[in-house]
Amino acid sequence: MDFRLGAESEQLRQEVREFLDEVFTPEMRERCRSTGVQHDPEFSAAVRERGWLALGWPVELGGQGRDPLEVLAYTEETRRRDAPVYGISTTMMAAYVISVLGTEEQKREILPKAFAAEIVIALGFTEPENGSDAAAAATKAVRDGDGWRITGSKMFTTNASVADYVFMLARTNPDAPKHRGLTTFLVPLDQPGVEIRAVKTLSGERTNITYYNDVLVGDDLRIGEVDGGWRVMTRGLAAEHTASFSGEQDRLVEALTRWACSASDEEGRPRSQDPAVRERIGRSRTELEVSKLLLRRAALLRERKDPSLVGRGSMSKLFSTERLERQAKETLELVGPDGLRSADDPSAVEGGAFEHMVRHAKGTTIYAGTSEIQRNIIAQHVLGLPRSG
Repeated sequence: MDFRLGAESEQLRQEVREFLDEVFTPEMRERCRSTGVQHDPEFSAAVRERGWLALGWPVELGGQGRDPLEVLAYTEETRRRDAPVYGISTTMMAAYVISVLGTEEQKREILPKAFAAEIVIALGFTEPENGSDAAAAATKAVRDGDGWRITGSKMFTTNASVADYVFMLARTNPDAPKHRGLTTFLVPLDQPGVEIRAVKTLSGERTNITYYNDVLVGDDLRIGEVDGGWRVMTRGLAAEHTASFSGEQDRLVEALTRWACSASDEEGRPRSQDPAVRERIGRSRTELEVSKLLLRRAALLRERKDPSLVGRGSMSKLFSTERLERQAKETLELVGPDGLRSADDPSAVEGGAFEHMVRHAKGTTIYAGTSEIQRNIIAQHVLGLPRSG
């Protein structure tokens, strides 16, 4: 298997780097950091102007028809720079589902706004009591004339505070098996009965818990068949379990390398000459390379529509987050007390990168499916073991 991305991908990578140098300004970066919101309308508009909102979509659906390796080059660069792309990705994920499974009216109403970066769509799958088991959703949707009344709550609805809709999984048939009694809705957030409360994560990111108290949603905003929501959701999240956090690994090892080249020990010797520092940098770069290769394998499998992507995509996510957590901890131990100063301290080493990454890394083992979920997927789809529980 050839893991090189190809000339077209590398050309796009260079364009993305130049774009980020121009658009993702220090002021924008600080705005995202201070608010904890990883979405910026100015940035999204700039991405729209470049035509990059739907890089991998088929041309007939309004995309550029780029292959998965080109999309990967774009993703690697935006993640490495920590650009505010999460709102774009969830919006376009929901829009893609609508383009495939939605009604003609939904396509006319939603897709042009998504392509114009005029709307943000958050995801509403996780619930406070159900963790990663989205199929155990207890939020209810009950028929009311030509619409539905939705009551319940969703946890980790990131970007709900700036979103127009939440792409939600709700239970419409309590008597059916849990995977078969669910329906997907596109719920407008600016209406009576919706309450959004901020939840700050360990790393300072803002996510939200959202409450729905007898919220009326028209049947025209139901996506897919009644009780067919699990199929709709899995169509949308097909790529999420291949998510890699190699971008965070890349930022961490680059910060460590800069620190090693600029800092000195008590005797005035560059820390880059310390065998322990050199060993840590070497190991981190090796593990970063493995993370990138696992992600690239997943991209190649996706390009070939290879069914083995399911479990091998989970390998990419699991390895990158577990290694990131360990790398962050060991790096902070290596840097010592100086690494504990946060970004709010002007004297912080590397702008507080080490302290922040220790906090952030823990959350990556939960995002896009917990490490336990990923191990279950690998066990079932790669090792052929039976489904747990």
